[in-house]
Amino acid sequence: MKRRYLVLALIILSITSLFIGVKGITPLDLFDLTQEQAHILWVSRFPRLMAILLAGMGMSICGLIMQQLTRNKFVEPTTAGTMDSARLGILVSLMLFTSASPLVKMLVAFAFALLGTFLFMKILEKVKYKDAIFIPLVGLMFGNIIGSITTFFAYKNDLIQNMSSWLQGNFAMMLQGRYELLYISIPLVIIAYFYANKFTIAGMGEDFAVNLGLNHKRVTNIGLVIVALITTVVVLTVGMIPFLGLIIPNIVTMYRGDHLKNSLSHTALLGAIFVLVCDILGRVIIYPYEIAVGVTVGVIGSGIFLYLIMRRKAYE
Repeated sequence: MKRRYLVLALIILSITSLFIGVKGITPLDLFDLTQEQAHILWVSRFPRLMAILLAGMGMSICGLIMQQLTRNKFVEPTTAGTMDSARLGILVSLMLFTSASPLVKMLVAFAFALLGTFLFMKILEKVKYKDAIFIPLVGLMFGNIIGSITTFFAYKNDLIQNMSSWLQGNFAMMLQGRYELLYISIPLVIIAYFYANKFTIAGMGEDFAVNLGLNHKRVTNIGLVIVALITTVVVLTVGMIPFLGLIIPNIVTMYRGDHLKNSLSHTALLGAIFVLVCDILGRVIIYPYEIAVGVTVGVIGSGIFLYLIMRRKAYE
């Protein structure tokens, strides 16, 4: 698939997204916008579009990095406990710092997400049975344990309703002033691009990487920090978006191969396109109401995930 086709699709879908909503605004209205229409575009529609693009690109790249470092095509933040750890961190920040700023919440959630991801990697080292499906199942069980702990403490502290907003991805509340944390993912994606070749070598195994003169532990840690920070920002701002970091990198590696630098831009573009499509579907299916993007991504993503599992022998 040519990159220019992905860019073209992204532009068309982005423009479409700007003009879908309860308040009817058409492309022709751009030449004579009322004050109300301009307000809606700049305060609601544009921030929502930017949130979709940044979240889609960020989570897809997180999945690609994790799959490269773990050498498993079915590992991503959802199946490695990273997202659940970030949610636990948000809960801890709500309990200990009741009036915490978004930045404080992000730092606490990042620390927990990073710790959870490192713990998963340590569990991975102890697992002798390295089947492609078994590893993410271990990650899902690990994530569910953390999720259960989060729910227990949220229930004990009457914070269930506060935590429910992070259970499911939703762009409905993306307004000016509520999505800007996502811009943190841009420099992280740039760093990931510069480290892409090193991530590819690190994914070939510690012995191979060390023989080539690469500091395997440092490169792996940098990759996990990028994953944890992007995941934290997305969970804190948008909520949990399942399967995104799993299916997009797999689709891209089918036609671009496993070299991370070659597939990074395609993964980012396709991730943004996929989330855009799911968000647009969620907004038009029961218009003027909308379905949360976490639901549409989950339904479509689970179908693609099942297909990948059935075809794993061909694409492992």
